[in-house]
Amino acid sequence: MDSEQFPARMFLRFAETFTPENRPELTLMSGGEALLRPGLVRDIADRARAVGSRSYVLSGLYFAQKPRIPKPVRAAIEAVDHFSASTDRFHEEEVPRAAVFRVLHELLDDGKDVSLQITGEGPDDPYLADITAAVRREFGERVPMLVVPLSPVGRAREWMATHPQAAYPATAAPCTLACWPVIGFNGQVTSCGNQDVMDGKVPLPAHLFLGHIARDDWDTVKRKALESPMVGAIRTYGPEYLAERFGGQESCDGYCQTCWKLSTTPGVKEGVQALTLLPSTIAVRDAVEKVSVDAGPLGFARRFGVPGYADLITLGDTPPPAPAGHRDASRQDLAWTG
Repeated sequence: MDSEQFPARMFLRFAETFTPENRPELTLMSGGEALLRPGLVRDIADRARAVGSRSYVLSGLYFAQKPRIPKPVRAAIEAVDHFSASTDRFHEEEVPRAAVFRVLHELLDDGKDVSLQITGEGPDDPYLADITAAVRREFGERVPMLVVPLSPVGRAREWMATHPQAAYPATAAPCTLACWPVIGFNGQVTSCGNQDVMDGKVPLPAHLFLGHIARDDWDTVKRKALESPMVGAIRTYGPEYLAERFGGQESCDGYCQTCWKLSTTPGVKEGVQALTLLPSTIAVRDAVEKVSVDAGPLGFARRFGVPGYADLITLGDTPPPAPAGHRDASRQDLAWTG
């Protein structure tokens, strides 16, 4: 949501369709860099709070080298319920660690809930050991950390090695990342936050399209996210299981890549429609949802982050909001990105 190519009014109109009875439980804002449009972040956060939705913003702290946080940015940070800073070893070349720490100290001293999202190249990356130890020395138990691995998408695709996966019998592997709508910089709403999808580097699969905020309201998007047979099956069984069971194709392209092909894989749409009608599907869906909810933020960090650092997400008296995939799917969260 950092692009000014699309008017703020489009995003605010959509936020104004939230009501106390029907709104996302958590409204997340990221980018790119969401705080390049601080007024928009503030207005969305204000609207979210007015109807009972909590808000969260993730920032790369482009402003951190200034002596003080700029007033418009500070107003946006004050408006959200939780602030998270993003960093990695490449980012530190532009925004030094000391500048990030200074901003976090300033916000903590003012009583703000803060956290860090740290990206590294894997469990053995020495940068991760260094930065997490430095955060603990600097802040003690006050700053939770979500440590995630770098993926070969976006700019990282140019230099990260990718290896084709060998085919193997698929087992159910639910995609909890399909549990909430994601709004892109252009207003397009999907049930997938993969950066390649958001950037248009791969054609948007029909089964992941949930609408557009220029014409659809929150209730429409939420109902489609909850009622779509394909999205529900991806949340419950995962794309690789669906491709093999109904399309007769073993997975060798990768988890997300398999999902992107489901709309055009013969037999999958019809198979999922039939699966949805089975009484057992509801029981399986409810069981998967309960496991995800019970796992909480720590379970999310272990699955999608670097497992050896997962417990760092629990630091602090007030941990960061639990990732959206670990809530009751009927109480949808909303992510604004791009």
